[in-house]
Amino acid sequence: MEPGSDEDLLRAVAVGDATALSRLYERHAGALFGYLHRLAGDRMVAEEVLQDTMLAVWRSAGTFSGRAKVRTWLFGVARRQAHNRLRGRFAPEPTDLPDRPDVGAGPEELAIAAAGGTPVAAAIELLPAHHRDVIALVFVAGLPLADVAEVLAIPVGTVKSRLFHARAAVAAALTAQEVSE
Repeated sequence: MEPGSDEDLLRAVAVGDATALSRLYERHAGALFGYLHRLAGDRMVAEEVLQDTMLAVWRSAGTFSGRAKVRTWLFGVARRQAHNRLRGRFAPEPTDLPDRPDVGAGPEELAIAAAGGTPVAAAIELLPAHHRDVIALVFVAGLPLADVAEVLAIPVGTVKSRLFHARAAVAAALTAQEVSE
């Protein structure tokens, strides 16, 4: 009999079943990709991090303890992979600096382009990382607040607080731009 639940699939992955990994990927790749795209701001980077995530799942499936839902655990793995990949992305080595100034788009233009160009997305890009994480997990990934708390390893009350402050900051930014929600 083929395993059906996420827990069954993850147990099968833990013993080397590549088909089970493929099934987990099929079930969760869309939501994981949406979350990673929001974090990375770049489609190609998000795809690479998603692949890193699935490789990490393959390697660490046996460590799943069952205290959280598999979906929540997958988002935790994805978040760690994204932060590992993106950690040094915005601080180039001195040897990587260009010889001449860049006359291309500035940070605001790049943020708006990466966010899809909408005023709401641009306002979200201006939020602190801990607020963007909550917004991405709640609205992009569609996780319940308890699962968001699990992924971020913070209390549910903190998730609620961050969500409240993030939404207020986005509303204030839109009001300042005179854009209706």
